[in-house]
Amino acid sequence: MNLELALRMCEAAVRQAVREGALISVAVVDTGGHLVAFQRMDGARISGPVLAPGKAHTAVAHHMPTADLAPLVLPGGELHGLAGDRYVCFGGGIPLGEPGDGRGVVGAVGVSGGTVGQDVACAEAAAALWEGA
Repeated sequence: MNLELALRMCEAAVRQAVREGALISVAVVDTGGHLVAFQRMDGARISGPVLAPGKAHTAVAHHMPTADLAPLVLPGGELHGLAGDRYVCFGGGIPLGEPGDGRGVVGAVGVSGGTVGQDVACAEAAAALWEGA
């Protein structure tokens, strides 16, 4: 993960948000969950600067999309009680796989501000740049 690519990923998410009619915040983190790049669209919700990095951190920490974690944190789920602090367990966070073997995770993107579907679409647009790099 490097700054140039992370910024391009943010821009891709913002372009998708415009297509979706959403106002978002987007964060890209490295393998340790540390923020590499962040953008917030004018007029985006005030929760985005907390939720977008949280979704990215959660996706990299658990090596899975946050949308897949959502049912696991509900009462009775395997991970009930996980959500809180830096863990955001609803759609919009996508881990970025290590080039080559596809098993390791080297970062993640998190998006917040639209509907869950819009956040996921924007995060997928950003992740597509990673996959093509």
